[in-house]
Amino acid sequence: MLYAHDHRRQRQARPPHCGAALPLASVIDLFCGAGALTHGFVQEGFPVACGFDIDEACRHAFERNNDAPFLRQDVWELSQDDLAREFLPGCRRVLVGCAPCQPFSTYTQGRSPVDRKWELVTHFARLIAGVLPDVVSMENVPRLVRYRDGDVFNRFVSELEECGYSVRWTIVECADYGAPQLRSRLVLIASRHGEPPLPEPTHDRSTYVTVKDAIGDMPRLEAGEIDPDDRLHRASRLSKRNMRRIRESDPGKTWRDWPESLVADCHKRKTGLGYHNVYGRMRWDRPAPTITTQFYGFGNGRFGHPEQDRALSLREGAVLQGFPPDYVFAAPTGMVSTKSLGRMIGNAVPVTLARAIARAIASHLEDIS
Repeated sequence: MLYAHDHRRQRQARPPHCGAALPLASVIDLFCGAGALTHGFVQEGFPVACGFDIDEACRHAFERNNDAPFLRQDVWELSQDDLAREFLPGCRRVLVGCAPCQPFSTYTQGRSPVDRKWELVTHFARLIAGVLPDVVSMENVPRLVRYRDGDVFNRFVSELEECGYSVRWTIVECADYGAPQLRSRLVLIASRHGEPPLPEPTHDRSTYVTVKDAIGDMPRLEAGEIDPDDRLHRASRLSKRNMRRIRESDPGKTWRDWPESLVADCHKRKTGLGYHNVYGRMRWDRPAPTITTQFYGFGNGRFGHPEQDRALSLREGAVLQGFPPDYVFAAPTGMVSTKSLGRMIGNAVPVTLARAIARAIASHLEDIS
């Protein structure tokens, strides 16, 4: 395992940190990325043993914000023994993760994936069967339930049940858990100690957190500008043509409301008429649309700022994903790659949903303690 020697030596030098308000539990996050799912558990008082991910670019964000080591490891090659030894001793074991969802996403629907990332769900099941954590949670896109006629997901559930797990899952709306965006997700929780609860919603349509609630007080920016006090609060440049387009855009409306001269040629063709949720502004009084990995581009979705003539900044996208406003994504002296950080942020589990999952698991652990 990469980096395992130094990590274990450091961890053995300190006693397990299990929160006093929680039953003894140790969390490992597979496919941890920048640490959004982990951060939800940290905020709810869980000690996190480590996170596994293959993307080295995520190391700084994960470790800087979560006080836990990032282990660069391809889950394809991760052994059951290597995973098992990373759990803190003397604690209930909680394994969580979100296998990369690009092959299941509606943004890739109709295209054959060129890789085998969908098989990472199978590897997740392999690790669970070998380690038998007390509780398992998986978060993913809803289309996984139907992917290949449900074969991948149904097999995953069946393998957990064969290992003695009681499995519950549901499709949730992240805005119901305080996320300031509309994002539909699959949430699964499985336990070897009886039927686990599912996350309890905290909001409804009348109390949804809006774009204005989340980012309404952030410093103004021009397109292409960087906030001197927060280099993640940076907005992409706009071409002259796109500047004219965004100035013709009203919140909630589409490119169909523009003058004909500004409409892209691809949208004038019959095949492009259905793509109306691009080149749009968000509305202050509603949650944001789903934050994708390219939310920083005005033409990539309804990611125009409600009133400023620019797309969302990286920081605004992170806040709309539930990250705290001071979450650190890049080293102070390192370069800020908009594409890399956009991918980290857009692929993240909304932190507010992560907290709800953590609360459900905490409640279950209390019941079985």
